[in-house]
Amino acid sequence: MERVGDFSEQKLLLQAVFERSFEAIIIIDRALRFVEVNPSACELFGSTREELIGQSIRNFVTCPLDLEGQDIAKMPILHPQGESKTVEYSRVKDLLPEYNLLVLRDVTNLQRAAEAELHRQHQRVQLFSDVTLKIRQSLQLKEILHTAVTEVQRILQADRVLIYQVFANGTGMPISEAVLPDYAPILGVEFPEEVFPEDYRELYAEGRVQAIADVHRADKALAECLVEFMDEWMVKAKLVVPILQNLKSQTEETQHRDRLWGLLIAHQCATPRQWTDFELELMQQLADQIGIALSQAELLENLEDLVAERTTKLREANSNLQQEINDRLDAEAALRRSEEQLRLIANGLPVLIAYVDKQQRYRFNNEVYQTWLGLSPTKIDGCHLKKVHGEEEYQKIREYVETALSGQTVNYETDIILLDGWVHSLSVTYIPHFNERKKNVVQGFFALTSDISDRKAIERMKDEFISVVSHELRTPLTSIHSSLKILATGKLGNLSSKGQRMLNIADEQTERLVRLVNNVLDLQSIQSGKVKMNKKACKAKELMIEAVQTMQTMAQEHEVKLLAKPVNFMVWADPDYIVQTLTNLVSNAIKFSPPDSTVWLSAKRKYQRKTTKRKKSISYITFEVKDQGQGIPANQLETIFERFQQVDSSDSRKKGGTGLGLAICRQIIEEHNGKIWAKSRLERGSTFYFTLPIVLPKGGDSNDQ
Repeated sequence: MERVGDFSEQKLLLQAVFERSFEAIIIIDRALRFVEVNPSACELFGSTREELIGQSIRNFVTCPLDLEGQDIAKMPILHPQGESKTVEYSRVKDLLPEYNLLVLRDVTNLQRAAEAELHRQHQRVQLFSDVTLKIRQSLQLKEILHTAVTEVQRILQADRVLIYQVFANGTGMPISEAVLPDYAPILGVEFPEEVFPEDYRELYAEGRVQAIADVHRADKALAECLVEFMDEWMVKAKLVVPILQNLKSQTEETQHRDRLWGLLIAHQCATPRQWTDFELELMQQLADQIGIALSQAELLENLEDLVAERTTKLREANSNLQQEINDRLDAEAALRRSEEQLRLIANGLPVLIAYVDKQQRYRFNNEVYQTWLGLSPTKIDGCHLKKVHGEEEYQKIREYVETALSGQTVNYETDIILLDGWVHSLSVTYIPHFNERKKNVVQGFFALTSDISDRKAIERMKDEFISVVSHELRTPLTSIHSSLKILATGKLGNLSSKGQRMLNIADEQTERLVRLVNNVLDLQSIQSGKVKMNKKACKAKELMIEAVQTMQTMAQEHEVKLLAKPVNFMVWADPDYIVQTLTNLVSNAIKFSPPDSTVWLSAKRKYQRKTTKRKKSISYITFEVKDQGQGIPANQLETIFERFQQVDSSDSRKKGGTGLGLAICRQIIEEHNGKIWAKSRLERGSTFYFTLPIVLPKGGDSNDQ
């Protein structure tokens, strides 16, 4: 009787578990009909026990069901109210002869959450891919950095995003920035040493990421000088991610080491901000992409040496064979990832990219060769240039190829029929690849080819337009201007005072049109190469004096004081064009200076170290034209040297500006192998600079006098 009592208690216990289980439990027969269900199963299927008993489970499943295949699986069921659910079941087969027990769990919400998370991850990956693609579309570091800060500011909606470069001596400054107009730019401002001490640099070099939601929170324990510095620039919160450059060391025991190249920084200036994990991850990934852009050139040169060095070290080490094998596999995996990244970058660029060895055989081609020329990179790999392009085309490029293999960079343009059947104008650049150890030994060259057909078409249209201007506008304008000058003398009769004013206005505007046409023609002549610079040794002092004498009358008319400090240097230049440049810059300074202000013309000698074995220095003179005018916004300092670009168009028209003077100056200076640029502060004035090479006397030096 005692055993019967125990069995009854066990039966009651199992019945209680069956009835009160949160998981749905059903018993089905071989025909998949419900034999028994618990309350949780009724709730799951949306029916009562009486409605379910005897029905086939197939009536609730939206896809073919095979319970014989798996003991644990998922199946979709349809609720009577029309709701679709995903159910995970565990099967206990042969519970009793001809019966199976199923334990079902509703995993609909878990699956939806997983799908939503996958969707969010896909959006993040797509966003990162889009930004990465924009960064990789340019090979110029300056454009890469500008794109990075612009895109990060757009995505994060930050008030300021900047890239801070750390120099070898521990100092540094921001070199690229995207900032809202409400906040002052930091670009070019040198950070005090106390706000970026050595222990900070060491932490960042180890990959430290600093996310500060509020710079004034006491628990952040920021240095007082750093908080004061951030208050000066209205920084409430900041996110700092290190940009690490992976270097290859051949002398140190560690083969790979990360060097702190700089920092990617986001500022929130309006209010404090809690940075999210996604924002941290995005900033870290973009910092990695910038690091890859910095290192890719070194990777191309060092891949073979990296493998050889790692292999040698693995063979020499015998203390732990298994560790050696693991290290070798890790190194090879890193190389494959690096090669894959470089190939992805090359294939994503809209230019032909190839590497040719010193035997003139292709060793690398991106996939654009297939798109443009119908040449499969895998088929032409290892083939000679002559075999790929044919005898006739090879003879055209042979001279350029031999020049590149001699160690000189080559640029040329050519026309070719591409796969679309049209003739395209292409710009080709060959960049020599020197051996890392033997700097004078060329291993091959990189070939970069871009389609410039659109640019050529625009240039042809421009030339046609200039021709029309030359023949159809200059002659009648000159005649009109001369006629107006004669009328202004009164020889053909006197006009009323109102008529005389109208005549003066017409004369001024006609003179401006003549000047505009002449400037356009001058610029076109210089750019097209029709004008040959008559360069010779000139005295900088005489050039400066002539420019000042020419502009003295204009300075007096504008009540501006013109000061010059001539220097005794000999420069290699065309004197007429350099005087034209000086008078143009001085004229602009006078026109945009207020009365009773001063314009200065001066020059200084500079040195530039040449990277040669003898480490010789070249000397050049820097001319400076400084005014006390209204200044130029920082975002326009580059564009003012473009054609028809003016700081304030309305003001420039009143002062007779054409928008071509600075463009002509830049073209003249570049023809002299010099540089021209400007610095300015609003309401403080502007300074324009340009350089010319100095002609040194034999066996001596020239000094300021």
